[in-house]
Amino acid sequence: MNRTLAYTLTVLVGLFFAVFFLYPAVEVLKEAFYNEEEGLTLGFVSQVLANPVYVEGLWNAFALGITSTFASLLIAFPLALLGHRYLFPFKKTLGALILIPLVLPPFVGAVGVKQILGIQGALNAFLVKLGLMDVAAPFDWLGEGRFMGVVIMNALHLYPILYMNIAASLSNIDPAMEQAAQNLGSSPWRRFRRITIPLTAPGIFAGGAIVFIWSFTELGVPLVFDFARVAPVQVYDGIKDLSSNPFPYALVAIMLVVSTAVFLLSKLALGRSKLGTAPRPKGRAEEVDPGFWKGLACTGAFLFVFVIASLPHAGVVILSLSHDWYASILPESWTGAHYQEALGHPLVVPSIKNSLLYASGATLVDLVLGTAIAWVIVRSTIKGRAFLDALVMLPLAVPGLVLAFGYLALSQDGGDFHFLLGASGDPTFLLIIAYAVRRLPYVVRSAVAGLQQANVALEEAARSLGATPLRTLRRISLPLLGANLIAGSLLAFAFAMLEVSDSLILAQQAEHYPITKAIYSLIGMLGNGYELAAALGVWAMVFLGISIIGAVILGGKKGGLFRM
Repeated sequence: MNRTLAYTLTVLVGLFFAVFFLYPAVEVLKEAFYNEEEGLTLGFVSQVLANPVYVEGLWNAFALGITSTFASLLIAFPLALLGHRYLFPFKKTLGALILIPLVLPPFVGAVGVKQILGIQGALNAFLVKLGLMDVAAPFDWLGEGRFMGVVIMNALHLYPILYMNIAASLSNIDPAMEQAAQNLGSSPWRRFRRITIPLTAPGIFAGGAIVFIWSFTELGVPLVFDFARVAPVQVYDGIKDLSSNPFPYALVAIMLVVSTAVFLLSKLALGRSKLGTAPRPKGRAEEVDPGFWKGLACTGAFLFVFVIASLPHAGVVILSLSHDWYASILPESWTGAHYQEALGHPLVVPSIKNSLLYASGATLVDLVLGTAIAWVIVRSTIKGRAFLDALVMLPLAVPGLVLAFGYLALSQDGGDFHFLLGASGDPTFLLIIAYAVRRLPYVVRSAVAGLQQANVALEEAARSLGATPLRTLRRISLPLLGANLIAGSLLAFAFAMLEVSDSLILAQQAEHYPITKAIYSLIGMLGNGYELAAALGVWAMVFLGISIIGAVILGGKKGGLFRM
C-alpha cells in the first residue's frame, strides 16, 4: 500500500476520532474539574462524593456492574467449555442461537420481564395456581428497588460477549498441554483449575471488562424498572438543569474514570501475565462424543439458556398482543389492535423512520471509515498501524453515556457542535456521528478479518498490470471483502437502531425521537402505553433479527467483534 496514502488515511481518521471521540470525553472532564473562578478544582467531585444520594447511586452502579459480570460469567463459561470439548446434536445451530440475545435490546426486554417477574406477574400467577404461593403474599422476584431485575436483564443480554471471548481463548489452548497433564496423572478437576482456567484468563478479562463497563453505565434498563437510585439515571435526570448544575458532569467524570480504570486494569493484568501468550496450538483439540445421554444434556443446557434469555422478549410479544394481562399466566384475552393503534400514534411511525435514517447514515460512515482503517492496519507497513488499531477499538471501552453527555454539552448554544443541530435544532447529524463512533469497531474488525483472509497476491497482480490503487480496491479487494463488510455493517446497523444512551440524551424533541426514545415515552403514558411500547418493541426486534441472521450467515469468526 502507498505509504503516503496510508499516512493520509491515518491522519484523517485520527482527526475524526480526536474531534468526535476524544474531544467530547475531554469536555466532560473539563466541566467536572474546571471552574472559571478557581481554575482546576476537585470541588464538584468532592461535593458529589459527599452527597449520600450520589454516593448511593455510584455504589449501586458499581454493584450492578460487578453482579452482572459474575452472573454473565456463570452462564457463559460452562457453555463455552461444553461447546469446546463435546460434540452434541444441533451444536452449530444452538451456538448461533445463544448469541441472539446480544442484539435483542434489554431496554425492550425489561418491559416483558416486568410482566413475567413482577409481583402480579405471570410467574407468581403460575406458582399460585400450583398452590406453591399464597395469593395474598406474592414474592417480589425483581428485588427491592428492582436491583435484581436489572442484573437479570444485563446478564441475559451480555453473556454472549463473555461466551465469545472465552470460546476464542479455549480454541487457542494447545491440546498437548492438557494431554501432558493427563499423562502425568492429573485429575480432571486439577487440569481444569491449573490449565484451563489460567489459559482462558485473556477471554475472561477482555469480555468481563466490556460486560462490567456496559452494566456499570447502563441507562435504559434502570429507567424501565424505575430504579432511580443509580448513577446513570441520576445523570439523565440532571439534564433538565444542565446549564446551572455541574454535578451531572462530575458524576459522568467519575464513571469515566472507573470505566477507564477497569479497562486499563484488565490490560495490565494480561500484560504482566504470560497466560494466554503461548504460541498458537500446533494441533486442534478433538471434540469428544460424550454419548447419547450426556450429549442430550449438553444440547439441553444450550437450549435452556436460549429459552431463558428469550423469555423477556417473548413477554414483549405476548404483551403487545394482550388485551388484559394482570395476575394471570397468560393474557385473559388477545388482540392485534395495539399494532394498528401504534401505526396511528404520532410517535411510532416517525420514530421508525428516524431510527432507519440515523442508523443507515451511521452505518454508511462506518463502512467508509472502517474499510479505510482496516486497509491501513492490514495492508500498510507504517509505524502508526498498531496505534490506529487500538484507537478505533476504544469506543467499546468508553461508556456511551459519557460520549452522549459530551455531545450534549458541546451542542448547547455556543458549543462547538451546535452547528450540527442547524437552525431548527434537528439532531440528525449529531446522532449519526454519535452512532457511527460507537459502532465503528464492529465494521473495522470484520474488514480486518476479511483482509487477513484475502489473498494479497491478487491485489499485487492487479497493481503489477498497471491498475491504480482505487481500481484495485474497487475490482479486487471490495468483492473479496463483500461478505465481511456486509456482516460488520449489519451488526453496526442493528446496534445503532436500538442505541439507548445517545437516543435518550440527544433527541430532545418528539419529532426527532428514535425508536428507543419513543418506547420510553410510551411506557410513561397512561392507559395502554405499555402495550403500544411493546408493539413498537416487536417491530424493533424484527429489524434486529433480520440483521443478526444476515451477520451470522455472512460473518466470519464471531468472537473477534467483541475482543479488546
